[in-house]
Amino acid sequence: MTEPTSPLSRYASALDEAVTSRRAIAQLSRSASLTLDDAYRVQALSSDLRAARGDRLVGVKLGFTSKAKALQMGVSDVIFGRLHACGEYADGGSVALEAFIHPRVEPEVAFRLGAGFDARASADPEAELRAAVDAVAPGLEIIDSRYRDFRFSLTDVVADNTSAAGFVTGAWQPTDLTSAAARFDDRPVTLEIDGAVVATGSTSDILGDPVLALPAIARMAAARGVVLPAGSVLLAGAATAAVALPGGVTVSAAVPGLGSVRVTTTGAPAEEL
Repeated sequence: MTEPTSPLSRYASALDEAVTSRRAIAQLSRSASLTLDDAYRVQALSSDLRAARGDRLVGVKLGFTSKAKALQMGVSDVIFGRLHACGEYADGGSVALEAFIHPRVEPEVAFRLGAGFDARASADPEAELRAAVDAVAPGLEIIDSRYRDFRFSLTDVVADNTSAAGFVTGAWQPTDLTSAAARFDDRPVTLEIDGAVVATGSTSDILGDPVLALPAIARMAAARGVVLPAGSVLLAGAATAAVALPGGVTVSAAVPGLGSVRVTTTGAPAEEL
């Protein structure tokens, strides 16, 4: 006799259907009472559904890395999401907005792993992750909540893979994070659309220094059993508030010393079609 599908599996399937159909759904918290562990389990099950259709894991991201956003959401810790191959776009390339529901964009600092990382097999996960990083770059993250009106609770957004939808990284700059001198704080960050500045911030808005994202990633990867292959991208967090992403524009971000990154958008989000 076949066992009935678990509620968490049903939630994962509903969110995955929202991704593939580009149709927003009601917030899970409206009808379900999920713990944070439940929400991360839904996220993992959704990732398994992606993997089953060939959409492999290519990295991870942190959310709520700014104190202001954490206070707004009433949380005291960052949240953790997964990056998939279908959401990776080339620097200078184009992004078809028909693939999203109601996308927004934010500038990031990204790290790249030159070696694979399995926190569960490490005696010192934080030191091993720092040693595995071989490059840094400016990035753009496209976030796209699968919930109606882009509204959600903490457990909603974690279950929805922290709204992860797409990302772009600029040219990679070699770096050695095993050195105590490796710092990326106090660098201005600029987000532009068609050459007009739409948001500004600082790399210090990312946990005080984006490098400080690495201990959190190591800890959360261990807790959630996420193994990262060589080449994985780690998005440390947003340096500004997210901005609505329209079609037919060029979006760029710049960080002194790291360079710049840009993409052009085409079409319109599913919510506008």
